[in-house]
Amino acid sequence: MITPHIMKNVKKIIPIMLAAALTCTSLPMVAKADSSKVVTLGANLSEEQKASMYKYFGTTADKVDTIEVTNTDERKYMEGIASEAQIGTRTYSCSYVEPTTSGGIQVKVGNLTFVTSSMIASTLLTSGVENCNVVAASPIEVSGTGALTGIMMAYEKASGTTLSEEQKAAATEELVTTGELADTIGNKEATDLMNEVKQEVIKEGLTDEGAINDAIDNAAKTYNITLTEEQMAKINSLMQNIAQYDYDVKSLQQTLENLEGKASESGFFSNLWNSVKNIFTGGGETSDGGIINDTNDDILGPDAVINNTLEALDSDTEEKEGFWDKVTGFFKGLFGGNDEDAEDETADEEDTDLEEDEDVEEDGDTENLDDMDDPDGTDNTDDILSDEESDNSLLDDTADPTDGGAASDDASPADASLIEGSQTDGTDPSGSATDGTTDSNTAN
Repeated sequence: MITPHIMKNVKKIIPIMLAAALTCTSLPMVAKADSSKVVTLGANLSEEQKASMYKYFGTTADKVDTIEVTNTDERKYMEGIASEAQIGTRTYSCSYVEPTTSGGIQVKVGNLTFVTSSMIASTLLTSGVENCNVVAASPIEVSGTGALTGIMMAYEKASGTTLSEEQKAAATEELVTTGELADTIGNKEATDLMNEVKQEVIKEGLTDEGAINDAIDNAAKTYNITLTEEQMAKINSLMQNIAQYDYDVKSLQQTLENLEGKASESGFFSNLWNSVKNIFTGGGETSDGGIINDTNDDILGPDAVINNTLEALDSDTEEKEGFWDKVTGFFKGLFGGNDEDAEDETADEEDTDLEEDEDVEEDGDTENLDDMDDPDGTDNTDDILSDEESDNSLLDDTADPTDGGAASDDASPADASLIEGSQTDGTDPSGSATDGTTDSNTAN
């Protein structure tokens, strides 16, 4: 329920929001000619399998740019990091990539058995990607270690940017290390541990081996994980590699909070503003999964292994909030309290207004009495009261002499007006209020 109090404040801010939105429309729109949606297809897929992947992605070949990824492409980054069994000799992994300007990295995977959506999202951060929506899948079950190669190739083509070769190698190393760790401690535990350590290393600028070991120890204790010396050494080596590069801590935190199921306040208001702006500018970009929402899981079959990073955010609420639900929540938070608090506050304000009106009326009556002095300077109040007493005497004149002085049912309209005029306590003859106020419960 939108209370009068909230509406009063909403009316104040709407012109500001409209002005800002209109300002956006007056700004020149920059065409992102070098930004598009790109699909990568494994070179060893049959034509039928390729067609099924377009259907799974919810697009067609004529609507996107397409890159074919070979086993040679995968080996460029994976040799010396992943085992031969992990690399394989054929490439079936596919991807669909959509660069965005906010919202962090969101990923969905299908039929990938070695890597998860969270692993890919986190390693893309290491490669230098900050914001994008990604779908990685295969028509048949595969490890998925080669999927990252195709995703990075697609992102570079779609965004028109070139990622650092060294950072891409570090991202591949992280994906393989996290996957191997997951084999012994579990997918979620491995991902949480690596994200915790990486965030600490980047945020605090840790480069010393001892300091990084401390960060690993602290993270392991936080998640109640026991690591072997070999695992500690491998994670430490990876983090020393990652520590060499510059990262946007804010973008890193946005994606890591997404993976932990935390919708950050800054992210919410950024998304809210983008949504408001898009209403007036016609913008269609989303930061809530975009292309991920277009996928058709039925194409991969009922036994497909499917997960996505959006699930972590959705699990915090029983049902997904729509845009206008967020707007309502935004204004509730902005103007303070829940509906009950707002109603109480509004009721208090109405009571205060009524008291002030009564005070004004009483003061006004007193002032009128005080101002009505005789020409000789004497107070005329007593005379007025005497006049009122005289008016009251008229009521006696309306008594029917035949019924012993009772009021006559045949009183004329003029007499009735005198009766109404004799009320000086703010009530009509029936006892109802006549101060001009209306019961709020009956107002339409």
